[in-house]
Amino acid sequence: MDQIQKQALQVAKEIVVKFIEVGRISPSNFSEYFEPIYDDVYRTVTKTGQISDIEKDSAVEPE
Repeated sequence: MDQIQKQALQVAKEIVVKFIEVGRISPSNFSEYFEPIYDDVYRTVTKTGQISDIEKDSAVEPE
């Protein structure tokens, strides 16, 4: 498992935990939601061309 996959896994876990805390997901249906959330997070962070946009946004200092 590469570093990006590990980070996507951690982010997906944190999202699911938050949804459990607010009652949107229950621990009994965790497996139903975790994989699609992980897939979306992973797909988002591995999109090509997005890194340059993020770098541009982070380079702009707030006024």
